[in-house]
Amino acid sequence: MMIICYSLLIRVVDMHFSVPLVELAALLVLGDPILASAQTHQQIDWCENKDNAVASDVKINACTVVIQSGRWSGAELAWAYTDRCFAYGDKGDNDRAIADCNEAIRLDPKHAMAYNNRCAYYIAKGDNDRAIADCNEAIRLDSKLAMAYNNRCAYYFAKGDNDRAIADCNEAIRLNPEDAFAYTSRGIAYRAKGDKDRAIADYNEAIRIDPKRTTAYINRCEYYGDKGDYDRAIADCNEAIGLDPKYAMAYNNRSNAYKAKGDYDHAIADAGEAIRLDPKLALAYANRGSAYAHKKDYDHAIADYDQAIQIAPTAANFNSRCWVRALAGRDLTRALDDCNESLRLRPGDGTTLNSRGLVQLKIGAFDPAIADYAAAIATNPKDADSLYGRGMAKLKSGDKSGGEADIAAAKAIQPDIADVYADYGIT
Repeated sequence: MMIICYSLLIRVVDMHFSVPLVELAALLVLGDPILASAQTHQQIDWCENKDNAVASDVKINACTVVIQSGRWSGAELAWAYTDRCFAYGDKGDNDRAIADCNEAIRLDPKHAMAYNNRCAYYIAKGDNDRAIADCNEAIRLDSKLAMAYNNRCAYYFAKGDNDRAIADCNEAIRLNPEDAFAYTSRGIAYRAKGDKDRAIADYNEAIRIDPKRTTAYINRCEYYGDKGDYDRAIADCNEAIGLDPKYAMAYNNRSNAYKAKGDYDHAIADAGEAIRLDPKLALAYANRGSAYAHKKDYDHAIADYDQAIQIAPTAANFNSRCWVRALAGRDLTRALDDCNESLRLRPGDGTTLNSRGLVQLKIGAFDPAIADYAAAIATNPKDADSLYGRGMAKLKSGDKSGGEADIAAAKAIQPDIADVYADYGIT
């Protein structure tokens, strides 16, 4: 099963660049007034970067020269701060980006693009309340600014309001039918709603418009993983990695696909590369931990879940560490603590109840095991694992007829379930 991680999209002035800093440095030697004027025009061109010709650091330096030139002031200078805001954001320096957008807005309170870009960087920082205020203001100032609708789409998706996210992406697409960003964003929201057919249609359209749209490939990779088409998932993740070899999530998702195919060594290698590229990517630690667990390398698995929990103390991560400790048959008291914490964060979760049931079964707490398995079955009556576990707990507690009935029901759903439990160490 693929770990779902939607690659959230935000829109700013979309530019990518590649001119060496030495070229800018050469132009900063001022002297002759005519030459200086020509140099200033070069800085303007690089600051605006209309042809996507220069790198972010070059753009930042060029915009700084423009800002400090003294040739513009007030609202006429706002554009330079907005462009430098984008360049800082492109480098991942959201705080400096926001500071420059603040200055652009101070200079020109009607500068819609500055609000749009600041909205994007507030989303990137997780400051959603400020983000929505800025997106709304950008749209109020310029109702035809498609990227502001796309950013608000991202905001609503982050809030779990997929219908409003889709509505905003629809408007972005209406305003700009060739906007690959908006199609990818809408696809993400459709997938979150479970409408996978519309999601794949949007990813396909995004790739048609822009065959180098990395986020579309990575999200389509996840889609194919959900469908069990792991070879196509791997192919799309390969494409994403080819376009951006430093895209950690592409390695993580390819790792998921390899794991689903039973190729645990490749899964571990890809998750390791994702971690190297992004040491704070909790999903990659969890994914590698799962692959190690499949190889019965429980020490490495638990160590990876320790890291995942340190970064993201989620119910899923606590449940996974609980499960691995249960499989290992050691630290069972700590395993019970993990499952309890998972259920505190996500009450009534059937998967975690199943995990805790196994822990209870292994420590000989048969009545609590029966109760946990029963609660898990209530969430999914076709849960063969929980049916068999409850059957084993009933047998061990002396309820022969009840145990045999549960075991028979489990085998009717999953004929090899006894082998699965033998692998758990329960016979």
